[in-house]
Amino acid sequence: MTEQIVVTGIGAFTPLGATARESWEALLRGESGVSTLEHEWVAEHDLPVTFAAQVKTPASEVLSRVEAKRLDPVSQYALIAGREAFADAGLTTDPEAAEGRTVVEPERLLVDWATGIGGLNSMLGAWDTLREKGPRRVLPLTVPMLMPNAPAAAVAMDLKARAGARTAVSACASSTESIANAADHLRAGDADVVIAGGSEAPIHPLPVASFAAMQALSTRNDEPQRASRPYDTARDGFVLGEGAAALVLELESHARARGAKIYGYLVGGAVTSDAYHITAPDPEGSGAARAMLDALASAGASPDDVVHVNAHATSTPVGDIAEYTAMQHVFGDRVREIPVAATKSSTGHLLGGAGAIEAMFTVLALHEGVIPPTINLDEQDPEIPLTVPTEPTAFDSKGKIAISNSFGFGGVNAVVAFRGA
Repeated sequence: MTEQIVVTGIGAFTPLGATARESWEALLRGESGVSTLEHEWVAEHDLPVTFAAQVKTPASEVLSRVEAKRLDPVSQYALIAGREAFADAGLTTDPEAAEGRTVVEPERLLVDWATGIGGLNSMLGAWDTLREKGPRRVLPLTVPMLMPNAPAAAVAMDLKARAGARTAVSACASSTESIANAADHLRAGDADVVIAGGSEAPIHPLPVASFAAMQALSTRNDEPQRASRPYDTARDGFVLGEGAAALVLELESHARARGAKIYGYLVGGAVTSDAYHITAPDPEGSGAARAMLDALASAGASPDDVVHVNAHATSTPVGDIAEYTAMQHVFGDRVREIPVAATKSSTGHLLGGAGAIEAMFTVLALHEGVIPPTINLDEQDPEIPLTVPTEPTAFDSKGKIAISNSFGFGGVNAVVAFRGA
């Protein structure tokens, strides 16, 4: 029998809070992390969308001045979430600073960290510097700050993870893919502990303008906190978000041998491709359905075992229906009964970091036996007849299966399955 993988640590830095616990509690209260952008560049570029889901706490208030200066925000957020998750798991790689924590050998610690875009702010900021001030003013750390594997490197170097620093880049499916990869690393014996997660820092005029030009963003500038509204008949696009989240994963035998707390089990994961369109989901939902079915098969579970879904649910008119179609293929008529959470209604869409925060929320939902609310659902689309709680809802989660869906540009579908402890 394949040994089980457990979640022993969580960390987050999000539009809802500076920690995993703050983010979860704000989610349960039905708060929104979306606000009007106060940057001068909004008016300077006459942007059609003037709001986003920004991290609640500036990273400069958490990191040292040197750390903040040398890291792009995408890596700053990763470092904060990764550190929290590692500490929450009761682990360290430094025997002299153990103080009750379990020491893990650096050669047995691996980081699999995802991003959809990488160090966008550093790259575009350096381009502005080059044009305005010349090449001698471009920072020598520009390339290490902009590269997509910079967040993985930042977490690995900080925590001394020498078994690997991997990076998955698959648009909005990125960090769900990293979590699925973590199971492979552990079962292959690559490491004893894996820190898996994702981060994104896309709040810059170029992504805002680009997504707006695609007509992918909500334009509800007059009431930004109500702009992200998955499944609502008035949904008009997603809300750009930023932040990070991390899970610490290890084999159950390793965790129990050190007396670790266990949030839940990572029991399955799968990644598929639509091979259909660079941005649009397959309207038949076949690739997404295969990802859900494959994740459940790898868990030794069936669709009938699923009691909760954290949906990708970006609040786009086409995307929400496509995911529902895929879920119909998987669950049949039972799709109407399974409680679904669309947590992007509160956090916005963190792109490459979305899967990590939603996986964390799925684990906490199972751990605490409560489904978080979906906010801004005033009139549910009759073409999407799902059960979507709008208040925190208790459910029987012990030993039960929940899945978290993520779908990205390029037609990538990633799904992870968890079981309650």
